[in-house]
Amino acid sequence: MDRPALDALALAYVARFATSSGRLAAYLKRKLRERGWAEDAPPDIPALIARMAERRYLDDAAFSAAKGESLRRRGFGARRIDTALSHDGIAEPLRSAARGNETERRHAALAFARRKRFWPYSGERCLDPVMRRKQLAAYLRAGHGLDHVRRVMDAASLSELEEWADEYAEDALE
Repeated sequence: MDRPALDALALAYVARFATSSGRLAAYLKRKLRERGWAEDAPPDIPALIARMAERRYLDDAAFSAAKGESLRRRGFGARRIDTALSHDGIAEPLRSAARGNETERRHAALAFARRKRFWPYSGERCLDPVMRRKQLAAYLRAGHGLDHVRRVMDAASLSELEEWADEYAEDALE
């Protein structure tokens, strides 16, 4: 592979997929390992990625915000979002913004309960200690903080949880 082929490969990748600079770099390095490099000078992948970002084909901030929002809607917590974005090569300041604010994290915990049909979406409270431990472990694997998980699992009703999820937003507005 030579420089024009590498440029074309990078352009085809960003045209097809929403991606980050870290993911694009990993993809190009893998393709170089598979196909080899035909030129004497080594490929300048950081310069290629900088050109893609300069032309606005890559935007790590937009990518991290969209992926963070998508994961929160699916019920994943801040730690899981941070891990996913770290894997994609996103820098810490952008990962921090993508984790969401307190209200968004609380709503993500409720979305996870809804998706898994845990209390209060199951219809009845889980009192079995073994099942509670399993549900707690599932919340923690999804990246939720222990304080949010306990609040959701110990709530008396869905309306109480909805008020809890929105109370931080109301305090921020005042």
